[in-house]
Amino acid sequence: MVLNMGPSHPATHGVLRLILELDGEIVTKADPDIGFLHRGDEKIAENMHYNQFVPYTDRLDYLAPLANNVAYACAVEKLMGWELPPRGQAVRVLACELARVSSHMLGVGVFAMDVGAMTAFLYTFAEREKIYNLCEQLTGARFTTSYTRIGGQIRDLPPGFIENVRVFIKECAVTVDEIDRLLSNNKIFINRTKDVGIITREDAISYGLTGPNLRASGVERDLRKCSPYLGYENYEFDVPVGENGDCYDRYLVRMEELRQTLRLIEQVMNKMPDGPINVGDPKSVLPDKERVLMSMEELIHHFIVSTQGIEAPEGEVYFAAENPKGELGFYINSKGGGVPHRLKIRAPSFVNLSILSKLLPGCMVSDIPAILGSLDFVMGECDR
Repeated sequence: MVLNMGPSHPATHGVLRLILELDGEIVTKADPDIGFLHRGDEKIAENMHYNQFVPYTDRLDYLAPLANNVAYACAVEKLMGWELPPRGQAVRVLACELARVSSHMLGVGVFAMDVGAMTAFLYTFAEREKIYNLCEQLTGARFTTSYTRIGGQIRDLPPGFIENVRVFIKECAVTVDEIDRLLSNNKIFINRTKDVGIITREDAISYGLTGPNLRASGVERDLRKCSPYLGYENYEFDVPVGENGDCYDRYLVRMEELRQTLRLIEQVMNKMPDGPINVGDPKSVLPDKERVLMSMEELIHHFIVSTQGIEAPEGEVYFAAENPKGELGFYINSKGGGVPHRLKIRAPSFVNLSILSKLLPGCMVSDIPAILGSLDFVMGECDR
């Protein structure tokens, strides 16, 4: 029997269509069919100034837009040969780690709901709402933040932001422990996830998996540790690694990453340096908004940078960041000027989904929601 699962949203975490061949309740063949968002972000980027593409990165992994903004900006800054001042780097790390908490909270909450645990979902979404309040205070937007610019951020941390984050991480730590008590020893949750959807270490590597899905299979690879950027080498945090590579291990890895991320955020706030947040290149970085409104020269400068874009050199670069879903990479091929000649996005969800054809055969239909939930993908960056 051939069965179409999706592309309607419930249990498929977006517009994913699974073409399943079944023998009774057992899957014998699975073919994931993507492309229903058909957005063409990479080609759009090749017709825009570098800064104009920032809002489009929000729509990749739209559960962690702050982290997408940072990864893209770092790629262009690598092309430009720029390095942010210490405060600018620390602000970006803070934004990325808040995005990680938000993304993992949704990942764990929806995964739990997929296998029948509704209460944990309500806990996680209450915490995500607090993060959206922080995003609103920081960026002016809750969901699509567009916070970074090439060479820095649109604004510094607002007054009272650090204090609000301190309150949040204390409350969030309590919630993480509560979710742990609800799920980790729950008989039904364990039966639905233990020894289900096992990805071996070898398969995880050969299929190019990254992020928690790779680490749950026993591979200790985290770009923040093995290829540090934005000063991550100055913070202490552990990289949780699983043993069995099943759905339960993928859940445990994300739970421990939540704890390590809260620990990392506290260190960032304690070490937050003073000084500028943007690179000191007046010809390529937008001037302060207050000066633009008060000075004709600054207004002209703002107009030129906004309309002509930054003057990038010729060359090609690849930069990858450790996003909540895995390795988000940007390849940029430049022939000079303010627009990339070619831009390619390495989306972690797209690569992680490639293993479904190998993973699903032999499983039961009822295992599919648990496996999809444990992989924690988002279709926005699959159909980029």
